[in-house]
Amino acid sequence: MKAVESRAEVYLMALQSLSKAEKEAVIARLLEDAKLREDILDLALIQQRQGEPSRPFREYLAERRKQARKG
Repeated sequence: MKAVESRAEVYLMALQSLSKAEKEAVIARLLEDAKLREDILDLALIQQRQGEPSRPFREYLAERRKQARKG
């Protein structure tokens, strides 16, 4: 396990050991930071959409260009 993963595991275990009210307080404080909140939301969205089909970015851009020419 890498040092970053190890440290993350320690923090997660500490968070899990807190009461519900303490967890809510920690999470609320994390979400007060706009950049951190955006990162958390991005990670949640990535996790949520992980099973969806994907396609190459260049293919998407080509389709957008094609649609722009038509419309």
